[in-house]
Amino acid sequence: MHPTTVADYQALVAHSQETHVLASAAATLAWDQETGMPKGGGDLRSRQLEALAAMVHQRSTDPRIGEWLQACESDRNLQQESDAAANVRGFRRDYDRATKLPNTLVAELARLESQAQQVWAEARAASDYARFLPSMERMVFLQQQKADCLRGSRSRWDALADLCEPGMNAASLSQLFAPLRERLVALRGQLDARGKRPDDRFSRVPFEESAQESACRAALQAIGFDFDRGRLDRSAHPFCTGSFGDVRLTTRYSKDNVLDALGSAMHEGGHGLYEQGLCAEHMGTPLGEAASLGIHESQSRLWENHVGRSRAFWQWSQPMLRSKLGLEVDGYSADDLWRASNRVEPSLIRVEADELTYDLHVMVRFELEQALLDGSLAAKDLPAAWNAGYRQALGIEVPDDRRGCLQDVHWSCGLFGYFPTYTLGNLYAAQFASAVRRDIPDLDDQHARGDFAPLLAWLRDKVHRHGRRFDPAELCRRATGAALSADPFVAYLEQKLHAVYA
Repeated sequence: MHPTTVADYQALVAHSQETHVLASAAATLAWDQETGMPKGGGDLRSRQLEALAAMVHQRSTDPRIGEWLQACESDRNLQQESDAAANVRGFRRDYDRATKLPNTLVAELARLESQAQQVWAEARAASDYARFLPSMERMVFLQQQKADCLRGSRSRWDALADLCEPGMNAASLSQLFAPLRERLVALRGQLDARGKRPDDRFSRVPFEESAQESACRAALQAIGFDFDRGRLDRSAHPFCTGSFGDVRLTTRYSKDNVLDALGSAMHEGGHGLYEQGLCAEHMGTPLGEAASLGIHESQSRLWENHVGRSRAFWQWSQPMLRSKLGLEVDGYSADDLWRASNRVEPSLIRVEADELTYDLHVMVRFELEQALLDGSLAAKDLPAAWNAGYRQALGIEVPDDRRGCLQDVHWSCGLFGYFPTYTLGNLYAAQFASAVRRDIPDLDDQHARGDFAPLLAWLRDKVHRHGRRFDPAELCRRATGAALSADPFVAYLEQKLHAVYA
């Protein structure tokens, strides 16, 4: 780079890093709201988050950023494969997006998200969608405004989805989802024809929540989560936030469903490992951020399912669970636990769903979001539409709002366009896992003895360290040698589930 360009680039990076500090403070406040904030603190918290969002957005749209970017982009000496070039491309995408959004809209959304999450938690506990309806109506209206600022010639849903996964749009997803749905339904029919499902009694054995928490911590520590740079708490809906030296995970506990707590902890732990694996030297720049939310979900789904639902994992964890949960575990072998964790049965709750039916939950939300944003579905009619979607996709009746349209936190915190990244994450995860097995043939033997370090090292090298250097499609090609396909995911499910049901 030319010396003057170096100065412009350094100013751009310094400005971004200072903005990152403010944004990380907001993330910590949002975490506290879900884990430890007293009930009476809600009003002040929403105002705090509103103020911080306004400050972050003002800094993100500072006209000097455009000047610094223009100077960097006009420098012919800037090598396309360099760290600086990758950061400049990321900064440009972020700046062009941010400058399309009014500061007043960003601030109001931040305040509403904070307030709506509190109302959602109360409405979910009471199973009363009517209590949440005013917040939902306002949220949909503001998300429509946000999409209209960003959309250009795209649909509203496509504009918001691109914020989560660059290049993602409803048309391409529909082409992907239709055949995937058929293949999943066909596999489910094959399993149902066997006439007998795996015994899942273990999932209903009661255990003290403190013992479950101890088991979750042991599993997270074993897979490599660094508790010196992170922590585990509980919340109504499990999530992960933070990065680098301060990564916050949450899970939830039910007295008679330890598999849910452990699976959620492994899922959020996968997110946390990704954040802890980003290059600290690039903190506050695009190279210090995840490639996309779909790639992020690939890490959580890989650790939750390809590891946490594998026979090898249960061979290692059965003795660990016995030491943490007590003698009740003695009546269940590693194979018993493996089969119980892989039982296929349509369920009401997405985060508790088996791998085969999980993506059907996502597809229902994908269709509802499009209708909410284009105005063909009113927020007041969401429960009825949700229940009809579940009846059609999973063949089950939704008994109440708590287990229906109030089960997910995403819409209350403004995450429209997010849900399909879970299915993309499943596809990426299967393709990554297939590539890992080519490179590490004895992976199962390693996991059976509790050695998860080689897998984590592979992910650090192939995925984590790159940040946003590559778009998701290119990252997948470089890591696996092939473009993203549903084939590895379906093949993985067929191989495992036929073995489980044998």
